[in-house]
Amino acid sequence: MADGLLAGGGLGSEAMARDHERTGWAAEEEPAPLGKGLFEDEDSCSDCSNHDKPGTSLQSFVPEGKTHFPEMFQTSHLLFYERFRAYQDYILADCKASEVKEFTAEFLEKVLEPSGWRAVWHTNVFKVLVEITDVDFAALKAVVRLADPYLCESQVSTFTLECMKELLDLKEHQLPLQELWVVFDDSGVFDQTALAIEHIRFFYQNIWRSWDEEEEDEYDYFVRCVEPRLRLHYDILEDRVPSGLIVDYQNLLTQCDESYRKFLNLRSSLSNCNSDSEQENISMVEGLKLYSEIEQLKQKLKLIENPLLRYVFGYQKNSNIQAKGIRPSGQKVTHVVSSTMTTGLLQSLVRDKLCLEPCKEEIEIQFHSDPLSAINACYEGDTVIVCPGCYVVHGTFSIADSIELEGYGLPDDIVIEKRGKGDTFVDCTGADIKISGIKFVQHDAVEGILIIHRGKTTLENCVLQCETTGVTVRTSAEFLMKNSDLYGAKGAGIEIYPGSKCTLSDNGIHHCKEGILIKDFLDEHYDIPKITMVNNVIHNNEGYGVVLVKPTIFSDLQENAQDETEENKAFKVQTSGEADVAERVDLEELIECATGKMELYTRADLSEQVEGNCEIVNELVAASTQKGQLKKKRLSELGITQADDNLMSQEMFVLIVGNQFKWNGKGSFGTFLF
Repeated sequence: MADGLLAGGGLGSEAMARDHERTGWAAEEEPAPLGKGLFEDEDSCSDCSNHDKPGTSLQSFVPEGKTHFPEMFQTSHLLFYERFRAYQDYILADCKASEVKEFTAEFLEKVLEPSGWRAVWHTNVFKVLVEITDVDFAALKAVVRLADPYLCESQVSTFTLECMKELLDLKEHQLPLQELWVVFDDSGVFDQTALAIEHIRFFYQNIWRSWDEEEEDEYDYFVRCVEPRLRLHYDILEDRVPSGLIVDYQNLLTQCDESYRKFLNLRSSLSNCNSDSEQENISMVEGLKLYSEIEQLKQKLKLIENPLLRYVFGYQKNSNIQAKGIRPSGQKVTHVVSSTMTTGLLQSLVRDKLCLEPCKEEIEIQFHSDPLSAINACYEGDTVIVCPGCYVVHGTFSIADSIELEGYGLPDDIVIEKRGKGDTFVDCTGADIKISGIKFVQHDAVEGILIIHRGKTTLENCVLQCETTGVTVRTSAEFLMKNSDLYGAKGAGIEIYPGSKCTLSDNGIHHCKEGILIKDFLDEHYDIPKITMVNNVIHNNEGYGVVLVKPTIFSDLQENAQDETEENKAFKVQTSGEADVAERVDLEELIECATGKMELYTRADLSEQVEGNCEIVNELVAASTQKGQLKKKRLSELGITQADDNLMSQEMFVLIVGNQFKWNGKGSFGTFLF
């Protein structure tokens, strides 16, 4: 994409050094060509091999349309690091927001050819070829005249040569530089002119906000505004931002711009009013309201522009999916997904899926070529049947109604691949969602593969090939995973949040950063998660098989609590050797005590894997005991006593048996303190 572009956006390159005496832009010593910049990877490296050759180092492109416009410099595909270096090192440096125009004008005086070049004046209505005769650097405008021969292309047929001359006269033949596209010249003389105008155009289209100049000037404008907005722009281009968040950002920009224009108009009207008039008092109140509204909108924009806050903010936005409910007709629909439909496949579907029972009523069937369109067409109670094939989707499976999504065949034959880095793969908020018999594959993603925000989601006989986080079970959500395989997560395979319910049975969780991560639930405002893990194989994870996250402050409190209470002694499990067997609390008794409802498992094998189960139960129950004691202590300080503070009287939260922990890098169970 960027082959042939000057390294660093043409800033500091050898091409620039050749014009050093004229511009004074280059360093005193000619710098070496940039091989790979700070923000450049091997795949996006600009081609610097032709910098020693005479002529241009930029590419050209031919404008679309019927009119035969000349070729123009192709500068719109600059890389992030090229624009970053241009604004940081040469254009803005450490200027304040109020100094942006001044610094920009100084930059243009050094690099822009004042005359002798041609450009296409490009607006939303027309484009016309002009010649530049002078540049007003302070106003960021060029003085132009129509080129000979006259070339114009307009969406309005009545836009004649005379109309264009009248328009230029009204503008005093001065045009904004960002509306000019420099005509291509292979001599290399106008390379820096084309690049400089591109940087100015990009800045005022994507970075600058009309209210920036009124921001406080205490901080470096580049660090405070330019860098985060530039990163956001490229994150959006590279599909690293959820699509819903992009829409929100654009809407916020529009709202803030409209409110700011109203504020400016109101402020202007106030300056023309008589002091102490009633109208002025009313306008002052309106102005304060507008100012407060603008500040709130600006804060929301900054939340999205900040890469760290954007991650959290994006999750909150994605959880607001609205359910459609029952279809207005009351009819439930079966959606069949297949890239191609044959008579044999249709007959098999009718036999195996569509007519399992004597038809009580007619079944409405809708056919789709991709699963995303089928999901979007669903109402409460619908079923989606995905036929064998590989389906590539762009967007999120946002499931807000209780539906069934099932594959017709083996999971390895029904593959759904996700494209688009910024969006979650499957987003669930429905009351009762069932997914079965499908393989989900992520590629180069930055969001998780499945998030359950609320309601119950059942995943059975599926394969999850993850890229970042695997499955996230949010507070108040319920997740049931059976006979499935999850692997490849660069984070945790499964994240369990406080107040959630998670049941894992007969699954494989492997080759992740961590197998299962249980979020801290020691805060008194959080409910205890209910976790059931039976007969899972958790192996070959880089870290632990299961990790409990909790604050550092509670590590000491846990030891004190264990020393002071008799209840905790019943939860200790000795696993050091056969000499301690007599004192060891039986695993079955521990789990029965902790759940009040478990069936006894055979104790034929107390191997490493069973000790891993025991260790996890011991830590989770101890942590729960600790939470109860901390809560009791806080209530006691307030003079409130509980009728029953016995931990065993609570509905217990853990059932962990029969799981195998093998070849995990740091062991079967660990604790992460923060």
